[in-house]
Amino acid sequence: MNKSKRTVLTLSLSHMLNDWYMNFIQTLLPFFVLAGLSVSKGALLVSLFTLSSSIIQPLFGVIVDRKNQRWLVYAGTLWMSVLLGLLGLIKSYPLMLAVVTLAGLGTAAFHPQASAMVNAASGERKGFYQAVFIAMGNVGWALTPLVVIPLVYRWGIEVTPVFIIPGVLAAVLLLLATPAGSPAVKTAPMGSGKSGQPIAVDKMPGRFIELSKIVGVVVTRSVAYFGLVAFLPLYFQARNYPVLLSSKLLFIMLFTGALGGLVGGYVSDLMGRKAVITTSLFMSSVFFYLFMQVQGPAVYLFLALAGASLLASFSVTVVAAQEILKGSTAVAAGLIMGFGIGMGGLGVGLLGIPAEIWGLESVISILIWFPALAGIIALTMKKNVSKKMAATSLN
Repeated sequence: MNKSKRTVLTLSLSHMLNDWYMNFIQTLLPFFVLAGLSVSKGALLVSLFTLSSSIIQPLFGVIVDRKNQRWLVYAGTLWMSVLLGLLGLIKSYPLMLAVVTLAGLGTAAFHPQASAMVNAASGERKGFYQAVFIAMGNVGWALTPLVVIPLVYRWGIEVTPVFIIPGVLAAVLLLLATPAGSPAVKTAPMGSGKSGQPIAVDKMPGRFIELSKIVGVVVTRSVAYFGLVAFLPLYFQARNYPVLLSSKLLFIMLFTGALGGLVGGYVSDLMGRKAVITTSLFMSSVFFYLFMQVQGPAVYLFLALAGASLLASFSVTVVAAQEILKGSTAVAAGLIMGFGIGMGGLGVGLLGIPAEIWGLESVISILIWFPALAGIIALTMKKNVSKKMAATSLN
């Protein structure tokens, strides 16, 4: 295995452990509600963590694009894991709000630097290797309920300090592997093409229009994603599903999402980004609708297909943005994995009150059509925009 592939593998495994925490608060939400926290207050915890972990990512992206900052990947992961691991011991709600907000800064530091390092190591297979990196993060999301729910169910919410361990392992792995084993991020100023050559001024508006469409797709998709991850466990609880069955159902949706992301990244290198983004998002809403209508074994099937379709475009939108902002890959990753996802996460907090008033099922019935709305936005993108933008950057 050459150095570049080792770098991608190391960063991908660390991404799995890092993103294991991204689903931590959502997984704990039913236990917080059982302990007396309202759904709206619990949803606000999710939103604040998502906002702080996401909205600030473009700022870290600017720092990374100006000067490679490898230390951010392991320091950020350790910072986040320690703070989130203390949540079960905190009894003050305002203190919980402060802790989750500060914890989000850790993953905000990790993602732009790590994604840019993967991009630098990927050669001509950027769609596929970025998909591997992101898919491993989605696997981390999927594993969270399988690990957290049984332990908290057995030992109580005070067991959360045990969950600091994955973050420590990830930080050690990154500390040992990335300084000597990963290529430097090749950077250029914003508004530059390959090798830092300025992009013609008359081409900049078109680039930012296309970038805004991708951000719109990601925001809309993220409202559905974070909303479903936050509210489906409560929905299963309201339907008297056993706790362990609920964790398995959520795992199925998230794990197949990781697999869908791999397939989407691979296919996008062959067929173009737009085709994968639009098709998968429309399919996701259809499968979620069928999931809500059926019973028995078909529930597993349609939930799996819905999860795979929903996340098939995850890595594709990141790569498409990086190809538009050629030379500013960390900023592009921060905009998509950070700002776009963070704005989507804000929707979870806004949906908490309607969920209490109208009921969880009503809100979920609305959320499942957000991927189709994102697909409609994606239809306005230029065909094979990534290839055109990449070619433009060479001129």
